[in-house]
Amino acid sequence: MLDLPAEWLESFIGLIISGPWPDESYLTHDINVRALLATLVVCFLCGALGSLVVGNRMAFFSDALAHCAFAGVGFGLLLCLVTDTPDDLVRQRITLIMVCFGIALGLLIALVRDQTGLASDTVIGVFFAGSIGFGAIFMRLVSSGRRRFFSVEEFIFGNPLSARNWEIVLLIGLALVNAVVLCLLYNSLVLASANPSLALSRRVPVRAARYLFIVLLALMVNLSQQITGTLLINGLVIVPAATAANLACNLRQMFWYSIGIALFVGGAGSVLSWEVSNRLLESFPRDHYTIGVSGPIVVLSVVLFALSAVVGRWVRRA
Repeated sequence: MLDLPAEWLESFIGLIISGPWPDESYLTHDINVRALLATLVVCFLCGALGSLVVGNRMAFFSDALAHCAFAGVGFGLLLCLVTDTPDDLVRQRITLIMVCFGIALGLLIALVRDQTGLASDTVIGVFFAGSIGFGAIFMRLVSSGRRRFFSVEEFIFGNPLSARNWEIVLLIGLALVNAVVLCLLYNSLVLASANPSLALSRRVPVRAARYLFIVLLALMVNLSQQITGTLLINGLVIVPAATAANLACNLRQMFWYSIGIALFVGGAGSVLSWEVSNRLLESFPRDHYTIGVSGPIVVLSVVLFALSAVVGRWVRRA
């Protein structure tokens, strides 16, 4: 089903590479174009949903979803090992299992919180611990075998350079779905989180809106793992939105500022990683040092947050 869109994407990447770029520049390599596309789509998703995450005070929840994906990946790896999945299908099946696991876990956290009345951080902490425990068991079982399906380091820290065409197609599809949902239901989602009683009086389905947002967040977190990594995805969700909150005067500005900041740090961080890694390669040709892509993006977003904390007051006045 994804073969045709993946072929179109490959043709589009070919058009970009054949453009008027200087020799050996960033966009003259197909792997860089593919990584940049994946990064920008992920940054758009993180910026759009990040403003709602910060507004709903769900930073710990999104972080838990990212770390709980560890169990989903481990479970997917174990199933691939048991069913003797061909190597060319392993990544697709792991992605499907991880996404389904993340959505189910996010909804289960919300359901248990509603049914028991426990504090959100308590329920999240219980599921967080359980998922990490199961993930450790599954990963240990898989690592004991001879087949090697998966790079744990890439899962932890992310690697946009390894993004496949079908993964980018999935991310673009998710971005379109998020854009439609937010265009139709953004006000309802904000009202349901800010004042549930007022939302109910306006006939807003508060619980359904909350569960829908959890599904969108789980989809975004799990599909973005390969690009940003488990340890860094929450930074890309929270930090641009927090920076936007320092600069914005209202929720509308915060939403658009968050998207703009996330896209900026995604593009600038990717190019910065390329330039620094090339300089290191020129200085140390035998060692092949690299700083990665995800790390510079998150660090750059933190630097912008620090600057916004200093100049935010004057920006809002202006």
